[in-house]
Amino acid sequence: MNGPISWFSSTRRLIRILWTVRRFGLDELVVSGAASSSRSPWLLRMTRWLRMGTIREPRGVRLRMAFESLGPIFVKFGQVLSTRRDLLPPDIANELALLQDRVPPFPADQAVAEIERGLVMRLEQAFAEFGREPIASASIAQVHRARLHDGTQVAVKVLRPGMLDVIEDDLSLLRTGATLAMRLSADARRLRPMEVVDEFDHYLHDELDLVREAANANQLKRNFEGSTLLRIPQMYWDYCRRNVLVMEWVNGIPIGQTERMRAVGIDLEKLSRDGVEIFFTQVFRDGFFHADPHPGNIFIRDDGRISLIDFGLVGHLSAPRRHEILSLIKALAERDPFTMQYVLGNWAQGELPDENLLGADVLEMLLNYENTPVSDLRISQVINDITQIMRGHGLTLPADLVMLFKTLITLEGVVKRLDGSTE
Repeated sequence: MNGPISWFSSTRRLIRILWTVRRFGLDELVVSGAASSSRSPWLLRMTRWLRMGTIREPRGVRLRMAFESLGPIFVKFGQVLSTRRDLLPPDIANELALLQDRVPPFPADQAVAEIERGLVMRLEQAFAEFGREPIASASIAQVHRARLHDGTQVAVKVLRPGMLDVIEDDLSLLRTGATLAMRLSADARRLRPMEVVDEFDHYLHDELDLVREAANANQLKRNFEGSTLLRIPQMYWDYCRRNVLVMEWVNGIPIGQTERMRAVGIDLEKLSRDGVEIFFTQVFRDGFFHADPHPGNIFIRDDGRISLIDFGLVGHLSAPRRHEILSLIKALAERDPFTMQYVLGNWAQGELPDENLLGADVLEMLLNYENTPVSDLRISQVINDITQIMRGHGLTLPADLVMLFKTLITLEGVVKRLDGSTE
């Protein structure tokens, strides 16, 4: 998208963002960071002035409300940002984790046009039946139910039209904002905003390629071929393009519907153990895992096996990284501060922590767990403690571990709903 129309659209969007920043007092957050860094009396007076006439809520709430008001791309950015607990204070990370990717569906005529554009054929050539009412809708894509000409029931995922231009414009504005924040505030520089925006850029463009998503599903399907615990739906490659994905329809009970599962005799305690086994098999055997296991993406089939959907977000772990994680788990079980400090030091991405101070914080963390059996430790608490230690020393986690930790916290929430005793 180029020319005067693009310039006008970007300028209008920038004005709206600046107005939102002022409305929710986010400019005060930046200036207060600069004031505390420089100890400038002028900036301190400006901070007090900026607080006037803005919404009076805690900073995390204001930031969440601002992202919600700016639309789905900024909501997704806030969701990604919430996973960086090694960078963000807990009050902001916890509030951003509440963001929900909820947007109304786009019209069926647009969906049909996008499918026909991707497949280069008329809709009736591909499908004997096509449900015009979407069964799910999000900021990037929506899903329709359909039937192939051989009678196979399928789910058709189609990208929201025009999303690439919207994303590129918003990413450009995010980079501008990140550059400005880094110039104004030492606190902002420590948060590495450009690194976070680059990570978000990579994440979004992966989601915009549905062929990549189908390939992710096929990889998981190969990894669990013959499994008695997990079944990955079939991808129909003749109908998969960058903007369209067609996969086997998954019949099953959503894992969040616990009463319905009890009513048909599903053992929820066994199910929670199976889910944990599946995930750790992905992590430690394969180094390739589904990274978005929220309840809407997990179904229980009639044969008792688990099925997953939505493969746009996956994590990769190298063999050395898996070894480090196992070493950390062993150190946690044995209350071994030296091994834990060594692993965390390796995760510092080339930065050199003060070994004595880092060691003291690791020891304090382990002492806090002294009277708690490993089986009773909450994964989310351990992850939070590790990320806060890293943040306290100005260290950042590698992207693969950020993805893993986010996924573990999501999975813990799912498991606790099934069986509170499984940790």
